[in-house]
Amino acid sequence: MIFDKVQIVMGVRETAIKQVIAYVNQCAEASRPIKAPKKGWLATFRDAIGISGAGLAHRVGVTRAAIAQAERSERNGAITIKHMERLAHAMGGRFVYAIVPETSIADIIEDQARHKAEAIVKRTSGHMALEQQALSPKQLREEIERLANELVRERPSDFWDEP
Repeated sequence: MIFDKVQIVMGVRETAIKQVIAYVNQCAEASRPIKAPKKGWLATFRDAIGISGAGLAHRVGVTRAAIAQAERSERNGAITIKHMERLAHAMGGRFVYAIVPETSIADIIEDQARHKAEAIVKRTSGHMALEQQALSPKQLREEIERLANELVRERPSDFWDEP
């Protein structure tokens, strides 16, 4: 009976992970590279809707200097997400923030598994060579692939640690 509950929990966990992966991949596919405007999003959006720095400052309840500072901070990458959200909302906009994979979640996981497997197999192979039991290049490649596939399936707690 306990085994059945464990299987159900693992099934739910696996399903949840698959849903998150699908969502992140979908976001990556839907978005195209977006380059921030030279003036930054705050100043560009403010110009687009035709509100002055003083007008925005009045809406937010800060000084014009605070708006200028926020725009500088954004261009320098030093503004907080909360502050961007607040200013966007004050202008009738919304702040969008995301982290999307360069390729796909599966590719990222497979690359890490292969990197980790290669380090483990090469380290082990080095010890075997000292004992005159070295693997051939073909055997090394096969073992790396076998171990990488196992790492992808099992995803041990040290999966993202450097090998």
